[in-house]
Amino acid sequence: MTGKLIDRTASAYDDRLLIKRILDTAFALSGGNEIVCSCVKRYDYKTLYKRIGQLANVLNRLGIKAGDTVGILDWDSHRYLECLFSVPMMGAVLHTLNVRRPSEELLYTLNHAEDHALLVHADFLPLVEKIQGAMKTVKSVIVLTDGKPAPQTCLDAAGDYETLLEESPGDFDFLDFNENLKAATFYTTDATGMLKEICFSNRQLVLHALAVASSSAQSAPGGMSRNDVYMPLTPISHIHAWGFPYAASMLGMKQVYPGRYTVDMLLGLIAKERVTFSHCVPAVLHMLLGCPASAVVDLSGLTVITSGSAVSKELCRAARQRGINVYTGYGLSETCPVLTTAHIEPLMGALSEKEQTDLHCRADRPLPLCELARERLMPTCVQNGADVRG
Repeated sequence: MTGKLIDRTASAYDDRLLIKRILDTAFALSGGNEIVCSCVKRYDYKTLYKRIGQLANVLNRLGIKAGDTVGILDWDSHRYLECLFSVPMMGAVLHTLNVRRPSEELLYTLNHAEDHALLVHADFLPLVEKIQGAMKTVKSVIVLTDGKPAPQTCLDAAGDYETLLEESPGDFDFLDFNENLKAATFYTTDATGMLKEICFSNRQLVLHALAVASSSAQSAPGGMSRNDVYMPLTPISHIHAWGFPYAASMLGMKQVYPGRYTVDMLLGLIAKERVTFSHCVPAVLHMLLGCPASAVVDLSGLTVITSGSAVSKELCRAARQRGINVYTGYGLSETCPVLTTAHIEPLMGALSEKEQTDLHCRADRPLPLCELARERLMPTCVQNGADVRG
């Protein structure tokens, strides 16, 4: 195609879609918004950026360089958020390991991804100790604890995460590189039950974050804003919590990370931190509503996206009766993952309760930058730069 190019000034800069760009606006405008990890940590975005740099210096000192893979076995914590940025910002690859996989599958993914370093929560040290003799590429292990002394381990650990960060400077020169560099990887099962690797580039993750964040312009009642308080109820190891930590960081939202999930603790955090935006599979929403403690927790004003399986009309109706703005989304592991969400407009409030519930249960509106193919009703994800059919 021919056309007219714009004359460029000498100082013009070809900005790349790199994960470090996600934090630019948040760092400048987040104000007093915090990153909270249960009762362990609480800090602002300025400190988040410093800790990202400290982690990069720790990994660099351990020999991690661009193209290397860093695995993490952790509950949903502030450390996970720091890794989501620090590792790919170095040009390395973050491998989010599923803590619920059996040891032989965990070993397969470690070796297949060629993890060079492994960050392990103390709760999972016995699991890693069991397979350490068969790990082919792991050279460094960092132990993660929640404010407690690191336990004894037969692993040759480089040290405790917090201690290593405290000993490292916060300044790190995150260089520019090709936006198509591999940034994250994880493993899921195919139709035969076999493990398969799925990976995303910097460009794909940034475009997905932009699409999720900008989708609020389509559906104001279910959108995200900088004034919301975000807490994931989907494990970060599962498709990086459906990409929402990147979108929440892009907007500079207050973020709450619950650590190891218990229903009572989740309800307590929702009440204490005034959580207003989350996402989960329907089973988790059912547990929250069914827990006796939820009877005394004000859930009105909470928006929850459900996906992973179809949400029943009864569950949707029960959540809406508690004041929860619940609506559905759809996506695939291969598509980063969100493709579509329910579309709710203020005028739809005039519809009957049954009609409104039906709309909340229909994920029929594609995200910005996402095109759906009509052929055989298979979705094609254009936002990720690849033709992915599920």
